[in-house]
Amino acid sequence: MARSNIGGWRYFVEGIAPGRAPDVPQDDFARTSLELHKREGMLLAVRARWFALAVIAVMLPIVIFRLEVIYYEMLLLLFALIGWAQLRAARVERSGMEVVLLLCDLALMTIVVVVPNPLAPTDWPLGIQYRFHSHQYFYIFLAFGTLAYSWRTVRGYASMAALIWGFGVLIVWLLQPDAKPYTGIVYGALPDNPRMAEVLDPHSIRFDIRIQEVVIFFLVAMTLSLTVRRFSDLLLDHAVLERERTNLARYFSPNVVEELSKNDEPLKQIRTQNIAVLFVDIVGFTAFAAQKSPEDVIFTLREFHKRMEAEVFRHHGTLDKYLGDGLMATFGTPVSGDQDAANALTCAKAMVGVMADWNTMRLAAGEPPIMASFGLHYGPAVLGDLGGENRLEFAVIGNTVNVASRIEALTRTLGVQIAMTTEMVEEATAETGDNALASGFTLFEGCEIKGVEEKLPVWGLPAQTNLQ
Repeated sequence: MARSNIGGWRYFVEGIAPGRAPDVPQDDFARTSLELHKREGMLLAVRARWFALAVIAVMLPIVIFRLEVIYYEMLLLLFALIGWAQLRAARVERSGMEVVLLLCDLALMTIVVVVPNPLAPTDWPLGIQYRFHSHQYFYIFLAFGTLAYSWRTVRGYASMAALIWGFGVLIVWLLQPDAKPYTGIVYGALPDNPRMAEVLDPHSIRFDIRIQEVVIFFLVAMTLSLTVRRFSDLLLDHAVLERERTNLARYFSPNVVEELSKNDEPLKQIRTQNIAVLFVDIVGFTAFAAQKSPEDVIFTLREFHKRMEAEVFRHHGTLDKYLGDGLMATFGTPVSGDQDAANALTCAKAMVGVMADWNTMRLAAGEPPIMASFGLHYGPAVLGDLGGENRLEFAVIGNTVNVASRIEALTRTLGVQIAMTTEMVEEATAETGDNALASGFTLFEGCEIKGVEEKLPVWGLPAQTNLQ
């Protein structure tokens, strides 16, 4: 029964029917953003609550310098404890405990306003409790809710506050004794002005004022709920942008993503610019895969791609695509840099070192080493988006790409691990002024490149282990 009642309150407060799945985005980025927003908002709300309660605790003895103030100070401690419990119960999913704690806030606030202080020396008429204008304290707790809860919860909070406040007024009216000694005195003193007598009568509930309190509070709460909703929409829009940014980071290095996020120029604008192209391929992978299970093959490829991708991004490159047991990376896309060729060459050398470290680990685990070959070329390429309106892909095409691919394939013939063209060497040297970039490379004159009419000189770095 209790569980059913909580479900009903959740529907009333948060706009979700009992048994219905919570309206929480399934998108990881949106969910993460909401979780972060909820934690930060709830922490901020509780801190604001404690600060406000501390201020009120200091103010009350000043305005009520009597023993009865101890009663209100104790109630302030209860409000602080409820805030702590709300912080512990905070969830992105709709929580029944949060609803219960919201009800505790409203119920305790209503008790403070309508129930006479038991420590007060004077036996006040119940109606005179409203003359202290304590209803304004409801707005403080409404403000806390806007920091921590969804717009639906703020809306539900307003509805609950109106109902509980109205119920409290009704109870006070029903509990008033039939004999109202002050009423006769007031009306007797003002026989010609019954309106003023009603205002001065300490037994009067003043339903006209109470209705105005409910309506104004409700209107303010509804307006604040719209503000919270607008903020939530902005938060989700930000989550979508962050997801797009993260997806972009899967292909471009972080520094390129940062520049693209600040640039209004669309990638689909077709242009030609000089870039460095790096092809990486596992040597003898077909034979390796034939001896392994599909799960082992995929695991090995993932480990290989993870290591190679990290080096591409670390050297400010762009991951163009995976090619089964290899990959293609570009340097100088989508925006040209000052050291694109040098970064590409340094990246290839770093990849050789990474492969050596990985093979050391593999040998220690009883696994055969994995050999990779690398081909580099520098030259003009065409950049732009390809595809239709619903599916676009940033593409780099041209003879430079083809030559880099052929250069990588040439590593088997030359017996080297890294092969690159003279254009690559000259550009990398010009960018850095360092002639040692090609140190250790051997020049192979007159190499035949498939698809290229004339023979080209190729620089090759001998493999650390014999290539198969």
